[in-house]
Amino acid sequence: MAIKRQSLKGVLMMMTLGSNMFLTRNSVTSSPICPNGAVNCQISTSDLFDRAVKLSHYIHSLSSEMFNEFDEQYAQGRGFIMKSIDTCHTSSLNTPEDKEQAQQIHHDDLLNLVLRVLRSWNDPLGHIVTEVQGIREAPDTILWKAVEIEEQTKRLLEGMEKIVGRFHPGDLGNEVYSLWSGPPEKQITDENSRLYAFYHLLHCLRRDSHKIDNYLKLLKCTLMHGSNC
Repeated sequence: MAIKRQSLKGVLMMMTLGSNMFLTRNSVTSSPICPNGAVNCQISTSDLFDRAVKLSHYIHSLSSEMFNEFDEQYAQGRGFIMKSIDTCHTSSLNTPEDKEQAQQIHHDDLLNLVLRVLRSWNDPLGHIVTEVQGIREAPDTILWKAVEIEEQTKRLLEGMEKIVGRFHPGDLGNEVYSLWSGPPEKQITDENSRLYAFYHLLHCLRRDSHKIDNYLKLLKCTLMHGSNC
């Protein structure tokens, strides 16, 4: 019952806050990646990259805001930052850590890496949306941002699949990257452990969304402008 009440509360909150958020971040989420659908997408590759870059930056901004908000309200004094949080579920994908490393990777491999990272977040993002509804006194803005990030990540993945399909038709690498081991054991009732698990996931989301943002900016510069990026 508590979850249902929290869900209703979240819906009402999103109705009141959503329009304001869209107005302050206009032109980012106001239209789909491909207005006519992914199959009949008539947008140029350059425009697709523009939209993907804006969307990825929006997602990273939201993930940073959500992490900071959660950190301020729940992590202070708990020593979460002192724990080992270097290992995320996407660590095995061997993503470049900075621009210099990313420049050493062929653009085809970097494009496919972006796809793999985005797909690997399908299940964790769904879990974040569900889990935040069970956190006591969680700010409504965290729930809104969790829902928004999940939806916009799906849009970004759609756009990236379209971009990769234009460079390599029929070769989208549709493997399902379920690298996430799932939520903590259901038997865990310790509130501190539950909050840390959520904190860790938000930390990884912020890290990966930042990487995707940087990779897409580099790819756009390299593939669309052919300049020394």
